[in-house]
Amino acid sequence: MPEATPEPGRPLVLRGGTVLTMDASSTVLDDADVLVVDDRIAAVGPRLEVPDGTQEIDARGGIVMPGMIDSHRHMWQTAMRGYGADWTLTQYFVWYYLEHGRKFRPEDIAAGNRLAAIESLDAGVTTTVDWSHGLSSLQHGEAAVDALRSVPGRFVLAYGNIQAGPWEWTADPGIRALLERLRDDADDRMGVQIAFDVTGDPAFPEKAAFEVARDLGIPVTTHAGVWGATNDDGIRLMHENDFMRPETVYVHASTLTRDSYQRIAATGGSISVATESECSAGQGHAPTEQVLQYGIPVSLSVDTSVWWSGDMFSAMRSTLNADRMAQHMDAHLKGDTITHLRLRAQHVVEWATRGGAHAIGRDDDLGSLEPGKKADVVLIRNDASPVSFPMLNPYGHVAFQAQRGDVHTVIVDGRVVKHDGTLVGIDLAPVRREIESTIDYLRSELGEETWQQGMFPEMPDAEASILDNPYQYTDYKDEGKRAGGEERVLGR
Repeated sequence: MPEATPEPGRPLVLRGGTVLTMDASSTVLDDADVLVVDDRIAAVGPRLEVPDGTQEIDARGGIVMPGMIDSHRHMWQTAMRGYGADWTLTQYFVWYYLEHGRKFRPEDIAAGNRLAAIESLDAGVTTTVDWSHGLSSLQHGEAAVDALRSVPGRFVLAYGNIQAGPWEWTADPGIRALLERLRDDADDRMGVQIAFDVTGDPAFPEKAAFEVARDLGIPVTTHAGVWGATNDDGIRLMHENDFMRPETVYVHASTLTRDSYQRIAATGGSISVATESECSAGQGHAPTEQVLQYGIPVSLSVDTSVWWSGDMFSAMRSTLNADRMAQHMDAHLKGDTITHLRLRAQHVVEWATRGGAHAIGRDDDLGSLEPGKKADVVLIRNDASPVSFPMLNPYGHVAFQAQRGDVHTVIVDGRVVKHDGTLVGIDLAPVRREIESTIDYLRSELGEETWQQGMFPEMPDAEASILDNPYQYTDYKDEGKRAGGEERVLGR
């Protein structure tokens, strides 16, 4: 029998689960309860006394943990889920940056955002940073915000526009007004960042955008250390101009040198590791060794569903696997054998919760299950699955065994948004129609031949030239990057 969905507005207790508090001591409680009153966690512990009328969710045999936080996802691209499964990063750049990204209308941005937002909740991701770099007009930005607000999750709009230089769109009074409104709304379910990249051009044209972010008091998130696109020169320019701040998030940070990692560490910034992306697309190896070496705060992210899974279980699993493969291979090349692993399951669960909270400046009220913090809670329990037992190592179970289908209950801000494996109050039918409309429009705009070529690129030609870096906001050319002729390789 399906469990009754808890009624809104009444206290709620999750009873008898293994509780991963993710507090500073990484406390794990067996056979413990989590009490939610209004939008807050009221108590955590065994056999809690609860107010009269409190509703109960049976968490026995399950894991209760904080809601997961994704610190970097291009949510607008979810309308094209799986389309780029066989892309390289170059092909992604061509499709979105140079050829077809500007075809997306405001309603297409909204469609992708809404679907991605719902998908996040379904997978136990209670907060998602929308790295929204498809906002080619103010109307696109408004559509992105409206779509996120239509879903009962927590979001951060990281405003960006890959079709123009960041010094151009950050100077737009309308965009500045939108950023200020998001900053001043005092809505703790909608945050704001400014999203743009630094090419390394010695003229540092991005300086104006950093100045806007500083003047508005809004954090910057930037793709750093992406092979062929952004590198140490961008980090150096940011540092020399005092734009590396504790609230700055460096996405990927894969192909940087010791100097850059030391600068990030010294200025207190954090790195968003998107390992499934980094392994597959070519940004570089996930910098898990470096973040541990230099003590840099870390969060996890999934990047985009145009390629990969949109759940943090995949992010945790791929991060552990990539780091361990690198550790073993480094040893093998020296004729050695690894006998102890440096990256543990507990680390990646921390990065998916506490680390994400730190990245978005919400350490004080998100990322752990402690009295007084916001009630963003996930219950992993699936009695119908043979993989749900035995549950011996809860961190290992979350990182290697669990998947989105095992997410039983999701609570955001004290509100149950998924229960007994089913989303609450969300009708997917209109969302599906909205997505289908976007796909029909894009196929019509591209033409069927171009659409198919984009989805199924030809196998590589050994003589094919290499695409020049598409982050071309200026005439600057970085000779240190592998960049060739003008031929575009996507579907050609």
